[in-house]
Amino acid sequence: MAIAHDIKDLELATGGRYRIDWAGQEMPVLQQIRKRFAAEKPLDGIRVSACLHVTTETANLMQTLQAGGADVVLTASNPLSTQDDVAASLVTNDEIPVYAIKGEDNETYYQHIHAALDHRPHITMDDGADLVGTMHKDRQDALEDIVGGTEETTTGVIRLRAMASDGALRFPVIAVNDSATKHLFDNRYGTGQSTLDGIIRATNILLAGRVVVVAGYGWCSRGIAMRAAGMGANVIVTEVNPLRALEAVMDGYRVMPMLEAAKSGDIFVTATGDISVLDKQHFTLMKDGAILCNSGHFNVEINLAGLAEMSDGEPTLVRPFVEAYKLGRRSIYVLGEGRLINLAAAEGHPASVMDMSFANQALAAEYMMRNVENLAAQVYTIPADVDQEIARLKLGAMGIGIDKLTEQQEAYLNQWQEGT
Repeated sequence: MAIAHDIKDLELATGGRYRIDWAGQEMPVLQQIRKRFAAEKPLDGIRVSACLHVTTETANLMQTLQAGGADVVLTASNPLSTQDDVAASLVTNDEIPVYAIKGEDNETYYQHIHAALDHRPHITMDDGADLVGTMHKDRQDALEDIVGGTEETTTGVIRLRAMASDGALRFPVIAVNDSATKHLFDNRYGTGQSTLDGIIRATNILLAGRVVVVAGYGWCSRGIAMRAAGMGANVIVTEVNPLRALEAVMDGYRVMPMLEAAKSGDIFVTATGDISVLDKQHFTLMKDGAILCNSGHFNVEINLAGLAEMSDGEPTLVRPFVEAYKLGRRSIYVLGEGRLINLAAAEGHPASVMDMSFANQALAAEYMMRNVENLAAQVYTIPADVDQEIARLKLGAMGIGIDKLTEQQEAYLNQWQEGT
């Protein structure tokens, strides 16, 4: 039976399988969950439509859901994040329908999302909430069979909470991003390393001695700033939140408004989830050779339309994923079309950190099916005991043991009578 798909080339499947297996070696928590899922089949007969970055790590999640009995369809959550060999392997070797082509245009991107919704999912898995958003706006027919969804990233959670606040959200969604084993590790260590990996692969520049401006100081930006500083960069942080700005100062970074930072920066990295963080007034002040990139989910953080208006003609592709915009005697370089630089120019997060993120996804789907009768149409966080279990499994896989409270210590922490 032919598996429905729209991918670049099925002939890439063999290389994709090798890379998927390589990533799987770095995902011991997910492997343990997959083994249990295969025995218990907690998702038996459940249709899952996933809109995620099509990477080797995502492939391991799809295999885990399939092992649990799920009928899975996968589409891309970003036009530049697909690894075409992975897509080919999932179709050929796992018989999972995939709709994703690296570099697809916007029209094709949304055609693929509609194809995933044609699956009539019981559960959605989103990275940015495009699947859920499209379902609510254009494909309400797909709501008939829906039970709930999960959301992987900060941007998507922001959108979903706005939907819930407006009374527009029609089913419960678990904010996987808000679990400690996701945002404290994936966002900080994963984004921190993979963002710099994408910048270096695209440009081959030396970071030591450069001024790196990091927009925002959430968990992703913390990781980017930490890794850039570790490679010898002089880091400036820009923020709108006074508490986060203060934290950045206490962490040893210079903090200033973007209008001031624009004059000094060699490399600018946005990771805020907001629009036009780098705008026309900033481009005017930037030095010749400034490099701009984005590590937030959508390509709206850099005002590319505004930069194009200011430029002398069309941008020039000077290296793969590096476009030069000419502004008089100055050139400003944009990486990866302003899309997620770690996935546009590199391979995304290391598998070992995605191990915990996708363990959360798998367990969130299981939790959703077991508790659906008790969940309203709002955004939920994964229960703390599930978070703790993922951390325990990860430590065990790393060969690390921790202490356990004695009965006396437990009793002391649960009383109020004893004092000084």
